[in-house]
Amino acid sequence: MTTVNKAILIGRLGKDPEDRTFQDGKAATNFCLATDEQWKDKNGKKVQKTEWHQIVTYSRLAEICKKYLVKGKLVYVEGRIQTRSWEDKDGGKRFTTEIIASNVKMLESKEKGA
Repeated sequence: MTTVNKAILIGRLGKDPEDRTFQDGKAATNFCLATDEQWKDKNGKKVQKTEWHQIVTYSRLAEICKKYLVKGKLVYVEGRIQTRSWEDKDGGKRFTTEIIASNVKMLESKEKGA
């Protein structure tokens, strides 16, 4: 049986992308993306929950994201889910789950957005 690891999100950037360059010259850009879910509770009151997703892009896609994405911009992100671990300064094991983006599309013109 074939397995699939694919995430598709549409949301707004929580802050401007942050970029970095590795020793080999490869570019990477990180940004957080907010997605919202809304429903009415048993009393009919509107409830909203926001999920924050960490997005990572590499190479040419990273350069494009750094150049064109800004806080508040509505974007489409497609990629794979990856969890990685590391040791913090106190020796504790830490984990983070990210979306490694293979496709990012801007869904608003430059004039729109927060």
